[in-house]
Amino acid sequence: MVISGDKGLSAAARRQLEKEIADLRAQRDALAPQPGEQERTGDAADQADVIDRAETAARLDRQIADVSAKLEHGAYDSSLLPDGTRVSLRFADGDEEEFTVVTLPGEDVDSVTSDSPLGMALVGAKAGDKVTYRTPRGETTVTVLELTPPKG
Repeated sequence: MVISGDKGLSAAARRQLEKEIADLRAQRDALAPQPGEQERTGDAADQADVIDRAETAARLDRQIADVSAKLEHGAYDSSLLPDGTRVSLRFADGDEEEFTVVTLPGEDVDSVTSDSPLGMALVGAKAGDKVTYRTPRGETTVTVLELTPPKG
């Protein structure tokens, strides 16, 4: 399914993808042959360098295509919570915390990715539900206090 526009991507996720694609393009541009470089023939080491650069350029081209597709079509997956969903949880020790669901991990420490064990456990949950998810230390249960989808 192809979805156009920003659907599934928050403004922060879109900025992060735009920065990533700019960085990838800069790396790709740095690999471009210098004027006259292709006409020169050198020893095997020079030829190996050219092959390595071509392989790296091909890998970067694939990454650029992947990020471009995310920017063009969004990262929406209807089986996950949408980017920007706010959720308040009570943990087993009584602590209450509020998180924002994000599609792409970033610098926001008060976020949970939609495809993380907790993010996936919250799909379909509503206030008052207890959900269990797996952590590196074993299973954990939290109580959903509030789950608010993003305003669309």
